[in-house]
Formats: sequence, structure tokens, C-alpha cells
Amino acid sequence: MTITAEVEMDEKFTNDIENTESYEMGDGDSEELFEHFSITVDKGQATTRIDKFLTNRMENTSRHRVQMAADAGNIRVDDKVVKSSYKIKPEDKISILLPYPPSNKEIVGEDIPLDIVYEDDSLMIINKEAGLVVHPGFGNWNGTLINALYFHMKDLPLFQTGDMRAGLVHRIDKNTTGLIVIAKTELAHVRLAKQFFDHSIERRYVALVWGNMEEEEGTVVGNVGRCVRDRMKMDVFEPGSAMGKHAVTHYKVLEKLGYVNLIECRLETGRTHQIRVHMEHIGHSLFNDERYGGERILRGTTFTKYKQFVNNCFQILPRHALHAKSLGFIHPITEEKMFFTSELPKDMADCVEKWRGYVSNRDLNSENE
Repeated sequence: MTITAEVEMDEKFTNDIENTESYEMGDGDSEELFEHFSITVDKGQATTRIDKFLTNRMENTSRHRVQMAADAGNIRVDDKVVKSSYKIKPEDKISILLPYPPSNKEIVGEDIPLDIVYEDDSLMIINKEAGLVVHPGFGNWNGTLINALYFHMKDLPLFQTGDMRAGLVHRIDKNTTGLIVIAKTELAHVRLAKQFFDHSIERRYVALVWGNMEEEEGTVVGNVGRCVRDRMKMDVFEPGSAMGKHAVTHYKVLEKLGYVNLIECRLETGRTHQIRVHMEHIGHSLFNDERYGGERILRGTTFTKYKQFVNNCFQILPRHALHAKSLGFIHPITEEKMFFTSELPKDMADCVEKWRGYVSNRDLNSENE
């Protein structure tokens, strides 16, 4: 039997796992939330139920966890969805999508206020504020969204497992604001994960970027992967290359504000830092994005007054200018189409308004000259 999977962290599975492949969701900045296994059954394998077969060969994977994946349509044999009762045959090619197993780190619930946009028995929509880390990791074991969820949902079985990614099906960066969907049950979790894996989720972001876009609309295609010179950054590689993973970002200009543009980005894929690194790649770094060069004055004049204006904008918006504005998906239980939007947060809205004032004053001065 051959098992392949893609991850960017230490493996905790059997020695049958041969190589790694990550499944990244959202514009986050840490490990992936789900893993995709491809398994080829040995020629001499006896016929048995697929849930039993997978449970016996994968560590930290209970039979219930496998059955939930099957119920959500996340197990395929020869590219056809199968139930947990399916009897495997020699040389079957199995594909399974699973959340990462629970961590051995203890998660402590914390009473952190959350801006809850919507909630029912299966899921919750949160409008995340800037500065809130989504899930625990090195240097951020407390004060995260997961710590908040463990407090607010402490009576739910999914949040009694110790899993540091409980309920998460995607994420956004610490200093990115906007909408995140949280699963409240294991079934909702795996069904939402399938939608992200199939790229059927509708996600739109609003960003303020340096420079004046030449085209009103465009698409950036380029593999996104870890930068070889700086492991804290991502980089863009040629499409189809062995470096990074396929990534596509569609954008359109919402408003031209002199030396910056307000744009909307639609993600076709969701790689770590995708919007930020794609915009840098085409010469339009996000405004005040320290990691990708946007914290410097990249466009404009040499006048001292202009430099002071930009520095004032940096103070108003002391983070990269990116907001997860809308989120659309199919409800994992009712199958109803769900769609949510959120307004720009105050810091980003104030910064945009300040640029509008700059453009108006500049145009007025030009007319009076």
C-alpha cells in the first residue's frame, strides 16, 4: 500500500507516508488546517470495509473520524464518492480529506470578546478584528481566536477535544480583518472543509495597494511557496514549476486615489499570504505591509508635506490594508446558500478617506493654478 500526503509540518502518521503536499486555506500565516491523503491499496489486500481499513493504517484517526469524512463526501475511490461501508479491492485508489489530528498542547479557553455576525447550531460567522491570531502556534499559545472559541463553546463536543484547530476550516492573517466561518460540529467541519478543498467557497477581499493599476481588472497567476531567502515570507514562482503551489488571484479596481488604489480581490485558490505576495509580485504591495515592502513610500512625490501625509496614514492604519469583506458558501446541513458581507474596519476606512481628501485637495489646487 502507498500513502502520500502533503503537509509542511512534522509528520505524525505511519511510515507508509512517503512525501508531503500541503493544503492551504485562506490568507493565513501558519500550518495548513487539513490534509489530503492519496492511498493505493496493495494487490494482496483482503476485502474489508474502507473505514476499518483506513483506521488501521492511519495514526490519530478514529473510525468515527473516518466515518464523518465519508458522510461529508470526503472519501473517494477511483474518483467516486463512497460510503464508509464500501468494501475496498486490491489496487483501489483512495482519496481522503481530513482535519489535522488534535495537538498534545493544552488549549485554555479565554473570555475574549468576539464580533459574531451569525450563529446557528452548526456554524458561526465571526468578523475578526486586527491583531487577533486565529489559532495557537509558536509565540502565540494564548489570546487567539481558538482560545476564545474554547471558552464560548466549551459545552460542545468539538471544543472538548484539545484540537488547536477545532472548528477552523480557513484562516486569515493576524493583522487582516474580516469574515471567518467556524464549524460547531464535526459533520459541519468536514462538509465545509470539502467546499474549501473544491474551491467552491466565494471569498472577496478589499485591499489598498500602492500605485495606479494600468488595467481596471486583472488576474495574477503564479505559484506561491516559502521564500528561499527569508522563511518568514512567501514568494511567487513560475506557474507549473516545482516550487510553490498553484495560486490564482483576480482583482478589480474599486477606486483610484492618486498614488494608491482601492481594489477588490477574489481568491480562486487560498495560499498563505496569497493576496499580499501576488500584489507585491506585480509591483503593487499592500499599503503598510511591512513584510512585503508596503511600509515604505513606494509612489508619490518628494515633497516633505507629502511624506508627512503618508506617515500620518501609516499611523491611522498601523497594519497591512487587507479586509476579508465577503464570504459565500452552502450551509453544511440545510444546503442553503449563505452569503455574508462586512464593512471596512474604522482604521482602514479612515485611511481611505484621508487619501480621498488628499486627491480632492490636489485636484482643487491644480484647478486654481
